[in-house]
Amino acid sequence: MLASKEQIAEQLRRSNLRATGPRIAVYAAVAGLSGHPDVQEIIARVHAGGDSVSTQAVYDCLAVLTAARLLRRIEPAGSPARYETRVGDNHHHVVCRACGATQDIDCSVGAAPCLEPGASTGGFAVDEAEVTFWGLCPDCQTASVPAASNPQV
Repeated sequence: MLASKEQIAEQLRRSNLRATGPRIAVYAAVAGLSGHPDVQEIIARVHAGGDSVSTQAVYDCLAVLTAARLLRRIEPAGSPARYETRVGDNHHHVVCRACGATQDIDCSVGAAPCLEPGASTGGFAVDEAEVTFWGLCPDCQTASVPAASNPQV
């Protein structure tokens, strides 16, 4: 369920951020898009909503919202940065090698950081593991089936 602009504004204030129009519009755009939108998808959604926010302001808002942990930024290899509103848990992602579709996967063990790095952390206190699984989504699997294996009836 999408949050109203008033609810988003209150969430921003609880995170000690000013509830500016661009921040509300950018957060609402990310929340309103399915999956893990990239910056271009977010900009298009902001503009489609009638908000006149510059491209630079969208980048700035994404940086502020990510730093405040209201959004999570993921960067699958070979893909532009993507954003999501699912924060505060230790989940992972699966990415389609063909089309780039990205989905959440719950932590494979259930407790953060859900992978033990061993003793060679160099003194770091590890609190999160970021894992990306790669493969083909169902649509791309179907599309890659050779015609002989998938006869037309």
